[in-house]
Amino acid sequence: MHIPTTGFQRFAKIKKVLIAILALNWAVAAVKIVYGLLITSHSITADGFHSLSDGTSNIIALIGIHIASQPKDAEHPYGHKKYETLFSFFISLVLFVIAFNLLRVSIPQLKNPITPSISLLSFVVMLATFVVNIFVVKYELKQGRLLKSDILKADAIHTKADLLTTGSVFVALIFTKLGFPIIDPIVAILISIFIAYSGIKIARSSSAILCDTQPIKNTKEISDIVLSVKGVISCHKIRSRGREDDINLDLHVQVEPAMPIEKAHEISNQIEILIKNRLVGVTDVVIHLEPKH
Repeated sequence: MHIPTTGFQRFAKIKKVLIAILALNWAVAAVKIVYGLLITSHSITADGFHSLSDGTSNIIALIGIHIASQPKDAEHPYGHKKYETLFSFFISLVLFVIAFNLLRVSIPQLKNPITPSISLLSFVVMLATFVVNIFVVKYELKQGRLLKSDILKADAIHTKADLLTTGSVFVALIFTKLGFPIIDPIVAILISIFIAYSGIKIARSSSAILCDTQPIKNTKEISDIVLSVKGVISCHKIRSRGREDDINLDLHVQVEPAMPIEKAHEISNQIEILIKNRLVGVTDVVIHLEPKH
């Protein structure tokens, strides 16, 4: 599959994916919420609000992508790409709010459960939305990996929780039909826990980038590339930060003390070109040249 080669093309592709997913998520949410309210099923309604939160996260993602796609300026010399990660973190906050509200509504129903009107249509509705969710998750995860998009992957993790929650609703429908209505609010509570867990996963991933956790763990690979350049004696203090598609790298390189500045500059350029060619995602390399002591 062809991958957009420029930042503008990449962001345009991500926006198209998000708009398509938004339409599907809202369609699924509308079906679940309306049907869940009609038959007074807390688990189906809760699952519908989970799907609605998917749509909400899509909107947040679209706003984040719009800001992240802006070009570099005087106040943002490194660009705006981290806004994509920041808005991924906002998605996790939305999930925590939704999980809390579902718990607040579902827990009182444990004492006074309401028996939903379960029919064959109930199972058909949930099966249809389940199939849609499978397509959404696979498509969004695939695009997220191809485009190296934090926000698409975060959104896909959010939607992936729908598969677990919808499966839980199937169980609730079966037990309710067998005469155990207490299972319905229990499953709604479990769904809220699934939602909160998805939020934690997204928050951990986003905060790792925002707090400059080193994306390149294998510094030896970088060292080997640098040492392959003729004239380099050693390299150390290798550091990296940023997103996997926008990694900033800096390192110290030792050369002979008497080396002419022109030659040292040429070596620095060679190192930068080699690193960017061999390490996917590296967009900026800062090399501090120093004489061997």
